[in-house]
Amino acid sequence: MQSMVCFYSEGHQAHQLPGHPERPERLETIRSTLKTARYWMQWDFLQPLILSPELLQSVHSPAYLNLLEMTCRRGGMLDIDTYVTPTSWSLALQAAGGAAAVAQAVWRGDARRGLALTRPPGHHAMRSQGMGFCLLNNIALAVEVLTRQNGARKLAIIDLDLHHGNGTQDIFWNRSDVFYISTHQMPLFPGSGYLEETGGGEGQGYTANFPLPPGSGDQAFQTVMSELILPLLVNFQPEMLLISYGFDAHWADPIGSLFLSADGYGHLVQSLAKWSDQHCEGRIALVLEGGYDLEAASVCTLAVVDALLDNPWIDTLGPAPYQEGHAWRSMLERAKKLWKLDSAGS
Repeated sequence: MQSMVCFYSEGHQAHQLPGHPERPERLETIRSTLKTARYWMQWDFLQPLILSPELLQSVHSPAYLNLLEMTCRRGGMLDIDTYVTPTSWSLALQAAGGAAAVAQAVWRGDARRGLALTRPPGHHAMRSQGMGFCLLNNIALAVEVLTRQNGARKLAIIDLDLHHGNGTQDIFWNRSDVFYISTHQMPLFPGSGYLEETGGGEGQGYTANFPLPPGSGDQAFQTVMSELILPLLVNFQPEMLLISYGFDAHWADPIGSLFLSADGYGHLVQSLAKWSDQHCEGRIALVLEGGYDLEAASVCTLAVVDALLDNPWIDTLGPAPYQEGHAWRSMLERAKKLWKLDSAGS
């Protein structure tokens, strides 16, 4: 078994709008970092899966898919924040297919870990609407490939991006086979992800949101991981973990106000990787979402990859140069009561 499989969005540079924060340099910085660290040449890189129209329509409505493809043909804006170019449709299909290829390889045991360097990102793409720089929901489509084509019955998505993954939540809101868990800053775009949002219909109790106030940092995230996320995973017992991974919760990111460090990111992913080793045969794959400070993206990338591979890492940027707040503690206590978790997190 290989230690890692990876997907890289070839040609993604054609998806760009001058001055926009979701820019090609985000991914090129990550690639350069992994090359310098000599990881890049060690890994097998996967070709994207071809996603059928039927599979695409299991996640996104036919009307939205038609609108997205048509808008991409002429280029312009999907909404006030989200741009497309004439190549964006094919690149979005490629990114979603790449995430699916990585997830499938890990599920089948071809590799111990997976990393999908996807661009455009995906977790804000809802069933009938793209937004927040996202066109197709990459991680949701990867989940559909596993459940529809590979026999997966219980999967967990953990979203560590700065922003709430409203699209992923929307897609799996009524389903009990996929447990969606999100940490995110609140208040912030897209304005969803309240603690009380826990799913609907058959999916009631299979969505968990842990909104963190500005100023929350490493202590907040580690406590939420140990006392909320890991106990919920134990209760659900998923067969694989899929991580929506954004670097924008880092303290240096210009868009957010969370104080997570690269070392903190490493410890979060290390916790999830160890959990997967103990509970789901080590099946864990990361799918890239946001992150807009290039230096932070570089340092966080190495921390996360080293954590996945059980190697030591170094945080050259260090902890946030600001004092972490404690307002998150009230959310923690409310969440424990809501999810019936005691103080020990069991």
